[in-house]
Amino acid sequence: MIVHTSHYLTLVGGGEVGPADLDIALRLAPGLVAADGGADVVHAAGLRPIAVIGDMDSLSPQTRAAFADVLHEIPEQDTTDLEKCLTRIAAPAILAIGFLGGRIDHTFSALTILARQPGGIVALGPQDAIAAVPEAGLRLDLPPGTRLSLLPLCNSKVWSSGLRWNLAGEPMSPTGFMSVSNEVLGPIRMRAEGSVLLVLPRDCLQDLWAAVINA
Repeated sequence: MIVHTSHYLTLVGGGEVGPADLDIALRLAPGLVAADGGADVVHAAGLRPIAVIGDMDSLSPQTRAAFADVLHEIPEQDTTDLEKCLTRIAAPAILAIGFLGGRIDHTFSALTILARQPGGIVALGPQDAIAAVPEAGLRLDLPPGTRLSLLPLCNSKVWSSGLRWNLAGEPMSPTGFMSVSNEVLGPIRMRAEGSVLLVLPRDCLQDLWAAVINA
């Protein structure tokens, strides 16, 4: 492991990072790691990460020089920078920003990687907060009427309560049934078999973060 910590971590990618995203993320996850070009975002904000991990093909010379003592170059091209980071970080939970909302292939890749992880990871994008539904289940208390979607990344099943359209283990798949734009009615309980992403409005980040770290 490159980073091994008992603290929550913010992981910054080189994609779209809103002006408030770093502040929002660091309030919840104060440790800071950058993935390749995400170090430019961190450097521009006047912050210093504990590590920069990636193939370094997107890193500016100025940032490379500023963070030379914390660079961890992984030159192979078989994985993305996000995957390089997640497989080399041991932390109780990770809040990832700068990985959603840009190119669709980059976003899709990030979502599939997120779905493959065992848990403890939340991704924040321009409009959404996203996490994988753990097999052990999670609990959420959100305002009635909140938008909620469940996106399977493989053949999956979900059991839920507290939604307008609850699920009782119906088969789900990327080319079959999904639960898009479902609606919260009350306290939510859900669990999944297979890789399923829970998508909420970004203003639900704090609630989703609490649910994931308590799962």
